[in-house]
Amino acid sequence: MSRLLPFFPALFVLLWSTGFIGARYAMPHAEPFTFLSLRYALALAILLPVALFAARTHRTTLPALAHAAFAGSLIHGAYLGGVFFAVRHGLPAGIAALVAGLQPLLTALIAHGLLGERLQRRHWIGLGIGLCGVALVVAPKLGTGAAFGPATLIPAVFAVMAISLGTVWQKRFVGVVDLRIGTAAQYAGALLPTLMAAVFFETGHVEWTGEFVFALLWLTLALSIGAVFLLLVLIRRGAVSRVASLMYLVPAVTALMGFALFGETLAPVQLLGMALAAGGVAAATGALGRLPLRRGT
Repeated sequence: MSRLLPFFPALFVLLWSTGFIGARYAMPHAEPFTFLSLRYALALAILLPVALFAARTHRTTLPALAHAAFAGSLIHGAYLGGVFFAVRHGLPAGIAALVAGLQPLLTALIAHGLLGERLQRRHWIGLGIGLCGVALVVAPKLGTGAAFGPATLIPAVFAVMAISLGTVWQKRFVGVVDLRIGTAAQYAGALLPTLMAAVFFETGHVEWTGEFVFALLWLTLALSIGAVFLLLVLIRRGAVSRVASLMYLVPAVTALMGFALFGETLAPVQLLGMALAAGGVAAATGALGRLPLRRGT
């Protein structure tokens, strides 16, 4: 695995960016929490036999599993649930993306307070440049004219706070858990709040079209399992603030995918934003790809 580690950050960004494309295909056919419940249940069904097999040789305590489940409820349940809820109820996608752009800065602050991570000046400068780049990438989407207020903005802010805290929690309390077992526990923790929200606030209606099934399978296999596994490996072997800064590249890569798949235009200001985001990530991550793999990962 050590030979492939330098490619993990780029592969993670690529896979994570497809999540927004997949959501575009899936959302017309199911309500947000219903879709997330199906996605997490399918991921858990796939991962549970793998986790049980791993448990034969990797002993895990109940407190460690509880920590993993709590981290999953924040990273997957609260984050995606909050963003989907906000967008579905009127928050412009550009505003949601801009709010999500606060995650690396917020994660760095939480990691500094809870983990004692120290960032050099160039890392803070990189985080600031990256945020400016994200703002430029999503700028053309900000003038949508859609009405929004605290009812939609608060869930989006809550979502960003949740994934930031969940990432730090994963690093602090779940680092020793086998990745296969920990990931399964994460989705058990994520499934509970999304399923409760689907039961109490949604109808549960699903249109089982080919487009929906493809989106469900892709988001489950490529993101919920593939991308999240890469994310957990990166968190385990590096500083969470540097790993979180990779999120700055997601809006740019998503915009390029939208251009290629849906013919969406790319304004010059977006191209400038992509360059700034890439430069900011390069400064903020530093030697992320060159850090040695820690024993047990």
